[in-house]
Amino acid sequence: MNIVWFNEKPKDCIVTIAAGNITLNKPATNFFENAYSVMLGIEKSSQLIVIKPLLKAEAIKHDIPESNKYKITVRSSYSRIANKAFIDEVGGLINTDFNQAPKKFKANWQHKDQLLLVDLKEEV
Repeated sequence: MNIVWFNEKPKDCIVTIAAGNITLNKPATNFFENAYSVMLGIEKSSQLIVIKPLLKAEAIKHDIPESNKYKITVRSSYSRIANKAFIDEVGGLINTDFNQAPKKFKANWQHKDQLLLVDLKEEV
């Protein structure tokens, strides 16, 4: 008998941006399971959102200003970051009004720097 076992491809990391929040799907959430908070950034020339998870020890040391840390809610199948001002900034960068409709983008985990990079040029 020559059996070829089914091996499902890993699912893509998808980030949904809506008017009031950023939602990470389960594959993306896996990188944030132990996150206490996150840092949010924008790489304007490459049109990337950068999301950095912070462990509790990193978040409560006062090395990073409180104004640079944002709450993340992690659930079993998704995680969510609420920050309207950041979403408005992203919308301005890519000329999109997220109040009209949410949009989904591909994301990639960068192991070396422990960052989730959301490619705003790669809408799904």
